[in-house]
Amino acid sequence: MDEPEEHVQFFAKYKDWISIKKLGIYNDTKPEEIAFFLSTIKYTLDNKIYKLLGIKVDVLDNFADSAIPDGRKSAALLTTAIEKFLSPDAKVAIENAHNDKTLKPVAEVYLLNKLITNAGYETSTSAMILSKIFPYLKLPKEISMAMKRKRKKTE
Repeated sequence: MDEPEEHVQFFAKYKDWISIKKLGIYNDTKPEEIAFFLSTIKYTLDNKIYKLLGIKVDVLDNFADSAIPDGRKSAALLTTAIEKFLSPDAKVAIENAHNDKTLKPVAEVYLLNKLITNAGYETSTSAMILSKIFPYLKLPKEISMAMKRKRKKTE
């Protein structure tokens, strides 16, 4: 196969974390394939950002999963998600999820996104959404494995 005319590459090395993602762009590469690839990079970065900052995502995940178990998408469930986010219990979970008060907004963002996702809505375009719209786009192993772990956790 010929060399790609263009490409998207992501390389990261920090301590023991290494991430390399490459996409060759050819004449027949579809825009949704590029968007899908970029969304997998975003997934990788989102997961790493919270860990690098020391946010205890398990604390926030446990709160969100007990407050809003995965359910069918509905306005009522979305309203409940916002109410849970504003609750005193959420404030406690947020405080317990970080050791540095300056990181509170980061923990809040994570929790709000998690609650909204549990309510059946997405706050950004993800690889999962794109794979539903374009079934020929297959989720990378890291994302599909995370989805399987999440399903087992809720069963």
